[in-house]
Amino acid sequence: MVEEMELDTSSPRGTKRKGDDSLPLPAPRRIKALSQDVVNKIAAGEIIVAPVHALKELIENAVDAGSTSLEVMIKEGGLKLLQITDNGHGIDKEDLHILCERFTTSKLKAFEDLSSIGTYGFRGEALASISHIAHLSVTTRTKESSCAWRALYADGKLASPKPGQTAEPKPIAGRPGTQITVEDLFYNVPSRRRAFRSASEEYAKILDQVGRYAVHCSGVSFSCRKHGDAAGSGISVAATANTVDRIRQIHGSAVANELVKLKAENERWGFKCEGWVSNANYNAKRTTLLLFINHRSVEASAIKKALEQTYTNFLPKGGHPFLYLSLEIEPQRVDVNVHPTKREVHFLNEDEIVAIVCDEIRDTLSKVDTSRSFMTQSLLPGPKVPLVTPMKPATPATPRSGDVSDKVVPKSSLRMMNKRPYENNLVRTDSSARKITSMLQPHHSNDGVNNEDGEDVEYEYIDKEPTVCRLASIKTLRAEVRDSMHNELTDIISTHTFVGIVDEQKRIAAIQGGVKLFLVDYGVLCNEYFYQVGLTDFANYGSIRFNPPLPITDLLGIAAEQEKINAGEASQEIDWEEVVDAVRAQLIESRAMLIEYFSMEITEEGELCSLPLLIKGYTPSMTKLPQFLLRLGPHINWTSEKECFRSLLRELASFYVPESLPLPPSTSISAAEEGVDMSGGGKGKEKAGEDEDPEIALRRKKIRRAIENVIFPACKARLVATRGLLKGVMEVANLKGLYRVFERC
Repeated sequence: MVEEMELDTSSPRGTKRKGDDSLPLPAPRRIKALSQDVVNKIAAGEIIVAPVHALKELIENAVDAGSTSLEVMIKEGGLKLLQITDNGHGIDKEDLHILCERFTTSKLKAFEDLSSIGTYGFRGEALASISHIAHLSVTTRTKESSCAWRALYADGKLASPKPGQTAEPKPIAGRPGTQITVEDLFYNVPSRRRAFRSASEEYAKILDQVGRYAVHCSGVSFSCRKHGDAAGSGISVAATANTVDRIRQIHGSAVANELVKLKAENERWGFKCEGWVSNANYNAKRTTLLLFINHRSVEASAIKKALEQTYTNFLPKGGHPFLYLSLEIEPQRVDVNVHPTKREVHFLNEDEIVAIVCDEIRDTLSKVDTSRSFMTQSLLPGPKVPLVTPMKPATPATPRSGDVSDKVVPKSSLRMMNKRPYENNLVRTDSSARKITSMLQPHHSNDGVNNEDGEDVEYEYIDKEPTVCRLASIKTLRAEVRDSMHNELTDIISTHTFVGIVDEQKRIAAIQGGVKLFLVDYGVLCNEYFYQVGLTDFANYGSIRFNPPLPITDLLGIAAEQEKINAGEASQEIDWEEVVDAVRAQLIESRAMLIEYFSMEITEEGELCSLPLLIKGYTPSMTKLPQFLLRLGPHINWTSEKECFRSLLRELASFYVPESLPLPPSTSISAAEEGVDMSGGGKGKEKAGEDEDPEIALRRKKIRRAIENVIFPACKARLVATRGLLKGVMEVANLKGLYRVFERC
């Protein structure tokens, strides 16, 4: 059979075939230099891959310029508009003609400078690359300049705004700093522009990039929003916010509440590391790593993998951590010039440095607690730091800074905008200005009674170590407050200007928030504020002492008589004496818990010696005391720790809410009843004012002064406005809306 097979051996496989000598050889192609325009477009394609890369370069340039405020505006994911405004030192007019040429920089003079580079941008390619693939305009003003200068660029050169006009920079009005506007990105590279799937996806990448630098750059405010959106949307971080607050605003309270501080350094390998990492209570579906090396945001898959491996001993299967790490490595050990977009860097002894950081993370997490819980079991407590700011027990809860792991700082309380607003955004009052009435000292009459407050209060300060609360029930209640926070309303309360009390009967006050006027139910507001004070200062209240002590039986009897009147015929079915005895017995039985946690001292004989003092400068109305004590019986869940504390704190907050007073006679009596002479003035009002009960008039003065000078400033300093407060706030005027009305007239 083998002999009968025919094999084609003319062109065996695997052997080199000879070329056909009869065919003419093509002429060799000559090597030519590319035109400068093509070179620039290729370079631009390497550096500016997407809008987020252009923004990264612009942010780094702005921070290098000493800016403390960065405002980013985006349209269509940055493809239509990408604008960044800073308040840095600006650009000299003489440098504008070479601003967008390649390799023009103020950071380097010689190649050796790369070994000690300490700034973000240094090659001078970002603006040059952008000018070749977009319409670029720059408005800048230095501190010494009397005006700002605006210049347009195309292909790295100055361009004229219209045909026939000069390309030289034009003087315009402007504030110190620089504004760079990039329009129609990739307009002349259609293949690159078509590669982007959606504007929302590009905008999400931009928010992520801005968020990274907003977390890292302390002392710099960041804002990023879409063109045409409200100012509250997107990202907004104040310059005075600390790192944890920045993480809370960008990544949420769930992360910020579970962070532990990390520090590591080693002289041999020449590095320092600081940051915040999540503890074993927090885990997510994917790892969030904010890595900065010498203050530059970089990506490093090897470092990320090593960190994830470290957390496998602390997190359940499938769980991933949150890490913010800032490594400072000696510049001569780092090569920052290995990637066109500077997204990656190389540094010496990477393995050793990463090993030290991972060991420090492992030790830090091990110190947080010695046990872990998963699924339905209780979560581990956070880092073992005091959750209550040290204070003197007799000192009431005055506004102050608390522990970052247990207190939410309102976003907006730190918002400082240097941008000059338009007229329809102009706030007519300074929210930080004091009223002259707050500077007046209260006058004391000859008998020693305070005419303003109607009482003579003496404060006694006792040296006592604060109690650190580690009760899981209180931590849960605090977390519920944080989770229900309404950002916009917190912003309004923390920056408001008090206007005045509108109605003491309905407990309504007017406040100004920005360019808006609001009516606030201060009864609802005070209830929430004193509840939060009760949570924050739990077991560390001051005391209101009664001398002599008050019999509880008498107080409960007064409340029972009032309930009989209010209930009418239905009260006949209730044995009020039995109710009084049951409530008295419950209070005496719980007196140990009440004195330990609530500074509420009750003797075995049933006498009330003290009540908790929540805020200095304001004492609740003692006319509400009997009702408060009576409600401590049926309205408190004494069998569940969490519900017991919640209901007790709610009743205490309700007791501290200012009482509702009847309207003054001048407003409750009509003009006809008063006999007002319309031609002669307000005699009726004067007469009506004389008819008001002196005691009610004194209480009215006390409440007005306390609300304006004590309660609302305290709410401004520390209240976390929850979604439940929305029903107590109503907008009645908006300056922008009024401007639109007048513009149509």
